[in-house]
Amino acid sequence: MPTAALSPATKALHTWSLFRTLDRYVAPGSMPLGGLPESPGPAPDLLALPAELARHGYGSAQLCHFYLPRLDQPYLAEVRAAFAEAEVVLECLLVDDGDLADPVEGDAQRDWVSTWLTAAGDLGAVRARVVAGQQPPTEETLTASAGRLQQLADRHPEVRLVTENWHALLPDAAAVTGLLDRTGGQVGFLVDLGNWKGPDRHAQLAAVAGVAETCQAKVRTDADGRLDLAEYRTCLTILADAGYAGPLALVHDGPDPDEWGRLEDAHAVVRSVFPAGSPG
Repeated sequence: MPTAALSPATKALHTWSLFRTLDRYVAPGSMPLGGLPESPGPAPDLLALPAELARHGYGSAQLCHFYLPRLDQPYLAEVRAAFAEAEVVLECLLVDDGDLADPVEGDAQRDWVSTWLTAAGDLGAVRARVVAGQQPPTEETLTASAGRLQQLADRHPEVRLVTENWHALLPDAAAVTGLLDRTGGQVGFLVDLGNWKGPDRHAQLAAVAGVAETCQAKVRTDADGRLDLAEYRTCLTILADAGYAGPLALVHDGPDPDEWGRLEDAHAVVRSVFPAGSPG
């Protein structure tokens, strides 16, 4: 599938949704800040994953960095070829750790992230999402993060760098737009529908939906573990009303072990809000 064809009509997946299917694997050394515990088990067969995604109808995927057991070029070339053969676009490599706003270790964190952006290029990923920072937003932390994001974008022009409304640095729309403005357009925005949970979450999403170029379309679960499809429809409608035209990578991490089945339920709502042939 040509990259230009990716849109809300593309059936897309965030591979965090398959954490159980992939045996909860977290590669040694992939989470230096300890966001997830390392897994002692065998690595998943990522060479078989693209064909499995295609079998379930997916044309696009976002891949969590910690699933990669190795970063040598021959292995990454094999993974790239597997995606190409399955005709599944590796839309985004998700670098799920790092703190570019750290006042002491920020440069070291930037260099660690840079190794994964090199891997993203070797994989042929269209984008790479990085954590903007895990410090509270201030003039200093936003400026520091923006500067390091720009440095990373300069180092890796082959990959479109994006960040996300996630972690302490970006708790609201004002922080997101403040950071993006400081990057001068060198860094894009991935909007996650599930990261803001306060009573003003819909207003916050609406304030940033118009600048998003890609999305993690997370479906929430209620207290009983059931999909909150009404909330999901509301969030997707906010994107549609803003004219969102990028891919919608489905995310389900509720307690139901039938990951593929619940993703189908979520995708049915996506199709109803963004029908094939719609302006998105």
